[in-house]
Amino acid sequence: MRDSALVDVDWLFTHINDENLVVLDASVQPVVLGFESCNSKGNFSAIAGARRFDYDQQVCKPNSTLPHMMPSASLFQEKVRALGINNQDTLIVYDDVGLYASPRAWWMFKAMGHGDVFVLDGGLPAWLAEAYPVTDSLAEAADSGNFDATEQEGLFCDFEVVLAAIDDDQRQIFDARSAGRFDGTAPEPRPGVRGGHIPSAYNLPFPEVLKEGRLRQPEELRRLFIEKATQDQQVITSCGSGITACVLTLAAWEIGYRNLAVYDGSWAEWGSPSHLPVIK
Repeated sequence: MRDSALVDVDWLFTHINDENLVVLDASVQPVVLGFESCNSKGNFSAIAGARRFDYDQQVCKPNSTLPHMMPSASLFQEKVRALGINNQDTLIVYDDVGLYASPRAWWMFKAMGHGDVFVLDGGLPAWLAEAYPVTDSLAEAADSGNFDATEQEGLFCDFEVVLAAIDDDQRQIFDARSAGRFDGTAPEPRPGVRGGHIPSAYNLPFPEVLKEGRLRQPEELRRLFIEKATQDQQVITSCGSGITACVLTLAAWEIGYRNLAVYDGSWAEWGSPSHLPVIK
């Protein structure tokens, strides 16, 4: 494997029967206008042999007022072992939109110490476009795995880290939401949440790093990032609830940024009525 976090569908088709390779469906129903699941029409398809990695309802912090927050290392380990995942496995994560929810699954595994994890560029739509094999159901693990979760400090951060980053020239915040939500001119989808953005944040709507459901080429991504943050700075990404922020994190990773953090609570937390500063 190379340093890229991406594999394409041709690579996966060639390697799908490799020993210790596990494919995970990390789909989450999209809420962003213009993004649609290819499974939304009623006919369910999954890559043959794929298992369900549900971080929206299962592999998440229980009883949280915020959506799909990172669970503890012990809970993550328990849930991942139940999927039959082992320490030596190579993981390929995908979603049924293209490139929407799968980057968060990739970052979650990295945050729990598993480096051998990759995102399927183009996801299920790209797989279907090549007429590669699918099934109408997800696979179940035959046995429990031996996965050991070791939390890597700082890959997900809380509001206190973001608050400190506002006036820190060694860190730069990127907001993946639409320009309208960032400016406070478009309504927030969650009731009671304020409009606007975190002070000093740059707006980079996540669709801008994509082209036809795949990540843009590195030279295009560099043009989007390089004037806003150097690779010497820490890049902190935020969005509505911590999903599409990870699309920006993936894009930054692909062009060599390594000091990366995702604000887990994102706007669902920051925009709620509180002392946290908001500007429009």
